[in-house]
Amino acid sequence: MKKHMIRGILLTLSAAALTLTGCATVPNVQYGDAGSAKPITTEFGSSDLQQIAESMVDSLLTFPPMVELTTQRRPVLSVDKVKNKTMQHIDTESVTDSVRTKLIRSGKFRFIDRTTDEAAVDEIKIQQESGLVNQKTAVNFGQQIGAEFLLTANFSEIRQKAGGVTDVYYKFTMNLKNLKTGILEWSDEKEIRKVFKRSTFGG
Repeated sequence: MKKHMIRGILLTLSAAALTLTGCATVPNVQYGDAGSAKPITTEFGSSDLQQIAESMVDSLLTFPPMVELTTQRRPVLSVDKVKNKTMQHIDTESVTDSVRTKLIRSGKFRFIDRTTDEAAVDEIKIQQESGLVNQKTAVNFGQQIGAEFLLTANFSEIRQKAGGVTDVYYKFTMNLKNLKTGILEWSDEKEIRKVFKRSTFGG
């Protein structure tokens, strides 16, 4: 009887321990606000990306020469990779994607995506050389439209520390160059500053 009782107690304790362990490891995951502008750290974050994209798009769309140009037609743009001059590993492609997406949605511009050129060449080769595609519908090389403007950008930061204060200044600059004339048709920049103050006990 005693052995059965001890075994039963041990099994009960083991089950309770497993239950408690399972409860302790349950993750607490919640949805956040994708549009929240509240900074958590001085590092570059999603809210900074949104601010930059909105600022650059609004600036370009309201620039008088661009307003005049886009009322007549939809210019073709090519986007260069953002030059990251910060000390952080930042997915600058996300910044470019956000700017490009907003401009496309405006209905004012058309874009050439150079990141898919390799895949496009492979597809055209298949259409031309595989014998699988009807040549009446196959795409020929040399038929793509050339870009009229090149959109470039630089991203830099200045970081300062003094005592318990960390001050980080970000600057994102974007330029639109006319590929035919070489003229810089538009340029603007967005500045973001973040200050972190380490709290002290008794302060």
